[in-house]
Amino acid sequence: MGSELTLGVSGLVLLVVLIAIRMPIAYSMIIVGGAGTMMLFGPAILMSQMKTLAYGIFSNYDLSVVPLFVLMGHLATQAELSQGLFRAANAWLGRFKGGVAMSAVAACAGFGAVCGSSLATASTMGQVALPELRRYKYSPALATGTLAAGGVLGILIPPSVVLVVYSVIVEANIVDMFAAAFLPGLMAVALFILTIAVYVRVFPNSGPRADPVDREEFIAASLGVLPVVAIFGLVIGGIYLGFFNPTPAAAIGVFLVLVYGLARRLISWRGLRAAILSTAKTSGMIYMILIGAELLEIFMSRGGVPQAAAQMMAESGLSPHMILILLLIALIFLGCLMDSLSMILLAIPFFWPVISGLDFGLTPDETKIWFGILALVVVELGLITPPVGMNVFVINAMAKGVPMSETFKGALPFFGVELIRVALLVAFPSLVLALPALLG
Repeated sequence: MGSELTLGVSGLVLLVVLIAIRMPIAYSMIIVGGAGTMMLFGPAILMSQMKTLAYGIFSNYDLSVVPLFVLMGHLATQAELSQGLFRAANAWLGRFKGGVAMSAVAACAGFGAVCGSSLATASTMGQVALPELRRYKYSPALATGTLAAGGVLGILIPPSVVLVVYSVIVEANIVDMFAAAFLPGLMAVALFILTIAVYVRVFPNSGPRADPVDREEFIAASLGVLPVVAIFGLVIGGIYLGFFNPTPAAAIGVFLVLVYGLARRLISWRGLRAAILSTAKTSGMIYMILIGAELLEIFMSRGGVPQAAAQMMAESGLSPHMILILLLIALIFLGCLMDSLSMILLAIPFFWPVISGLDFGLTPDETKIWFGILALVVVELGLITPPVGMNVFVINAMAKGVPMSETFKGALPFFGVELIRVALLVAFPSLVLALPALLG
């Protein structure tokens, strides 16, 4: 057992090295998992596993929702739903000091509800909101920091591809996970808007008021957001109320966004083909990572690494909440180094055995839900954490002439309130578990 554990730990170190030198995460996991399994049991066992591994993963019905939600996000971008969301939010909030930045946060939350991707939300809303923030002479730090932070809302507010994948890994109910994510997502929106309100009062010249809109524009902008509200309400509301499960809901969402885009002549047949091809590429990448994660998990489990980590934590003498905090800190650092999906697939097979063996006064199902939401929230933190927060790099690349240090400085207050949100969710699990319990 000692030699197997040594090999497993060595494989983990090699995996970190491969990721550090920028080898794609899927290939890194496949190489380490495949080579490790072959060294433990020989090539015949590895070949036997490979015969059924891909089919076993791809035939999982719950994962069929992933390409549908990805396609819905691509179509939503082409249908210019982000513009309608920002226009409506700006009509409601723009007249306040810092209101255009607040509008960007609200629009990010709305677009995340039909997109489900943080990087896509950040890049899309950056294209829409950044010119307006510049037009009203917002400080570069506040403008870019707001958009980088607003983009993280796409990972948590349902539907979320990462949330689906987490549910599959730990065998949690996807509907319960979506319900659990709703209130923490709204908390993030409220805290971000409050942060902007405080920021523009501490730095008065950083976020002026926008020009007030007239009554006609206010009504037109408000009506323009109704398609998004209707799509979100039917898809997510239908899931929450039990009318259909996530896969049919995603299919309905794709159909509604497509009909809306075609009716307004915003989605062409060429655009539809491009969206389908992009969805195929993204889905292929996700499923390749899933194969790599499964191979790695087989190798690590046979090597005894998760079991050894769980035993070490159990014998450490630390309280369950202290162990949880240490794991969440580790997730923040991992989130700085890789995208959210890769991080969840890599870390959860190691962390979940540790968490599942601790007593938080919750049932096993409640622990799955609570820890899943906490994991996704701290992944959000990684996306805006110096020095390699991915959302910060995405927004800064779009904001020509803005130093990277300014963008990180603008994201720092949002990082602070995210820490507050994590503390609240750790201290009060009912903030996560109340809505799933209410919906039964």
